[in-house]
Amino acid sequence: MGALYILWLREVKRYLRSRAQIIASLGQPLLYLVVLGFGLGPTFQKAGGGSYVQFISPGIIGMAVLFTSIFSGIALLWDRQFGFLKETLVAPVPRIQIMAGRTLGGATVSMIQGSLVIIISLIAGLRPVSWAGIPLAIGFMAAIAIVFAALGTALGASLQDMQGFQLVMNFLVLPIFFLSGALFPLNNLPAALKIVTRIDPLSYGVDGLRGALIGTSFFGIAFDAGALAIAAIVLLCLGAWRFSKIEI
Repeated sequence: MGALYILWLREVKRYLRSRAQIIASLGQPLLYLVVLGFGLGPTFQKAGGGSYVQFISPGIIGMAVLFTSIFSGIALLWDRQFGFLKETLVAPVPRIQIMAGRTLGGATVSMIQGSLVIIISLIAGLRPVSWAGIPLAIGFMAAIAIVFAALGTALGASLQDMQGFQLVMNFLVLPIFFLSGALFPLNNLPAALKIVTRIDPLSYGVDGLRGALIGTSFFGIAFDAGALAIAAIVLLCLGAWRFSKIEI
């Protein structure tokens, strides 16, 4: 357990030390909130959808958690390149603890990032239906963070160089985000798109955040929580398996 705590703390410290990274990573959520939230707001309101900032904010929070957690896998490639991973793997510590510590560290960093985006969303115009929903929203943020931090770890353990990671991310992260319903309602979709959105784990995270923050849920909060729990178990097992296959 000591190794798990040390690796978790290392990931968090590495994030907190980089103030430039924190500020830069807030740029994209802020851009989406301002440009899309206020730019498409009148059109969304005329269509009977109400405030678009209110609707889009949970999706942008989910996006921030997604991007930060899954890109935590990049640190695994950096550690492999500079030798820190080798030093870690030769230590008399079970690899499952090493993987768990890195994954929880990435998830914690993602939750910090998501909390900052919640504050920005409140300033932009998000008005939760109940402040009691904030703890529930934090729970969904944690679930999203664990799911995609585990996926990032699995990808980082499977790839050998930064170029391959960037290629996979461009063909994986953006589709996960855009097909999650973060920017559009999930009802009345074409059949093919409806199937894809239901396969996407982020769909349930964003829907759960909407249910907690604005009282609107397409699948139902209980179903969202169950789907994320299953995705977390599957991806944690996948991440642990791929991490165990890393050769020193």
